[in-house]
Amino acid sequence: MYLEEIIDSVQLEDDRIECKSRLNREDIIGWLKSIAGFANASGGDFYIGVEDKTNKLIGFDRKEADSERNYLNNQINEHLVPIPPMKISFMRYEIKENERFIIHVQISEAAVKPVILKYKGVPSIFMRRDGFTNGATYEEIIEMSVKSRNTQYDILPSDRKYEASEFNTLREFYTAHNNGRVLTEKALQSMGFYNEEGLLANGVVLFEDHYQGKKTEVQCSVFSGFHKGSERIVTINRFHGDIISVINYMMEFVTQRMNHSMIKLGNTRKNIDAYPQRALFEGVINAVAHRDYFLDGTQIQVDMFRDRLEISSPGSFYRGEKLGKTYDLSGIISKRRNELIASVLVSCNVMEAAGTGFDKIIEEYAGADEAHRPYIYSSSDHFTLVLPDLTYMDGVEDSQFPILSYVPVPNGTIYDDKVLSFCYYQAHKVSEIAEYLGISDSSYLRKQVLGNLEENQYLEKSKVSRAMYFKTNREMVEVS
Repeated sequence: MYLEEIIDSVQLEDDRIECKSRLNREDIIGWLKSIAGFANASGGDFYIGVEDKTNKLIGFDRKEADSERNYLNNQINEHLVPIPPMKISFMRYEIKENERFIIHVQISEAAVKPVILKYKGVPSIFMRRDGFTNGATYEEIIEMSVKSRNTQYDILPSDRKYEASEFNTLREFYTAHNNGRVLTEKALQSMGFYNEEGLLANGVVLFEDHYQGKKTEVQCSVFSGFHKGSERIVTINRFHGDIISVINYMMEFVTQRMNHSMIKLGNTRKNIDAYPQRALFEGVINAVAHRDYFLDGTQIQVDMFRDRLEISSPGSFYRGEKLGKTYDLSGIISKRRNELIASVLVSCNVMEAAGTGFDKIIEEYAGADEAHRPYIYSSSDHFTLVLPDLTYMDGVEDSQFPILSYVPVPNGTIYDDKVLSFCYYQAHKVSEIAEYLGISDSSYLRKQVLGNLEENQYLEKSKVSRAMYFKTNREMVEVS
């Protein structure tokens, strides 16, 4: 049998059709590039269980078809970014009274381009043209980027139908933050909850009561000291669910574990929280609202240290300024990455209609000294809000030096974190390192601390004139 016997209007392989008898485990790129190429072009149909060129049906039995489909899904999720829009289905046929199946993958044109194939750490971009898949040209990559630069994940349509009964958690949250008012159907429609066919927008799916996807995943951790690298992890919890439940989970995680302290104001004593509730809430809402939901396999990270709380969200500031580290929170200009999600949170009265809400954080820390000033740092793939612990009197430790993450050093010492941070941006002499650490320039420092770091390749040593300098090996650490 041939493919055209069970499907009308099928031609031999053209720019929108490709067939494979099996997915080659030894040449994953050979077929993954076709799926990426279809998504970067105008879409196409990919058939598995069909002989290449001839369209002869090879097929699978039921168990084989299910296994091949699972393998396909796993490889796509692992190697394609962003995951292209597609639908996988089984097509049944009979031959000599035996049941057989082929797999039909319908790939739609990606709204966000280019779809990148990453294999063994090497990214590649492919394009489908005239029945063949080849590397995309520079001009094609530019054109793809221009066309998709304004596309937002949350406003794209999903394949889920609107059911009013699936949004009870959102309605309760809205009522609680709007003096008892009820979230109406008219309000939902005005925000673009669903289209004329009743299909939910992607961002709305994340608010459904029973949402269990990983798009909303958060990881909350408590560390015993000041850094991730070599400190003991006291607690690490992961959670995913609807957006409102995720917000509540992060708030409860921090609130239940943060410190409290009594301070004396005149003749009265006042209890203060490590992190002001309003500042904490603004930080959590900001992380959810500005998260890049296109980035699969990521999570919001809430990390509690002895001196501070860090809330990190996947994705840099959307179409805003490039930031390193800044204390000027009110001066940050960042456009909304998720218009629909932001609109829902604004309607719930938990997010400002204009601006980032960082002004409220500044207000909550207005009476704090320089060592307790909140700040933000941003990179190409995440942004982090740092809230100093107001009950930790010394403020944020070593705030002028980077916070590093790294695999613990074999036979490491309590000085490793400070040495690596101190020497990250600039090489230093042993005497300078000793002065910074507040210890003597001893054989212990030179052999047990610096010598061990050098031996394990965390420090690089160089000689200038008669002095020996040490600098952190950036390949062994990364800035948190």
